Amino acid sequence: MYSIQGFLTWQSMLLMKYKHLSQAERYQIYDLINSRHDQTQIAKLLVRHKSTISRELKRNTGSRGYRPKQACQFSVERALNSRNAPTFELWVREEACSLVRMQWSPEQIAARLPISHETLYQHVYADKAQGGVIWKSLRCRKQKRKRAAGGRDRRRARSPIEGR
Repeated sequence: MYSIQGFLTWQSMLLMKYKHLSQAERYQIYDLINSRHDQTQIAKLLVRHKSTISRELKRNTGSRGYRPKQACQFSVERALNSRNAPTFELWVREEACSLVRMQWSPEQIAARLPISHETLYQHVYADKAQGGVIWKSLRCRKQKRKRAAGGRDRRRARSPIEGR
């Protein structure tokens, strides 16, 4: 038991860079449930909050119990159907582009359409990278960044302190 606990804790620390549960963590939850651990023990072993484990089990336990493969599929489906999904319907895209052209801000558009303002900004600047002109209709555009020292090393251009 001690070696498994040490391994799971070490492995979980490597996986903690990402806030969602990974597929490996879901399989660990499945194994720990089958070995009769409660939610608090599982949370400690995975270095997660106990509410994360509780939420995972509540969302993804079906009539046949908790199944990690099915839990991963459910999480992917929820992500695709979320408001911040990377793709959005054609009518939303067309309506958002027409509103941007009418000088609406992405924040105002996000309040009316099922899309986040960040997704709108990503779409506008992806369109710009492909040669589009939607970005010209934004009220506040990205500021141009100047290169440090105008592209040359300013320290060389100055005279030394002793010579001043």
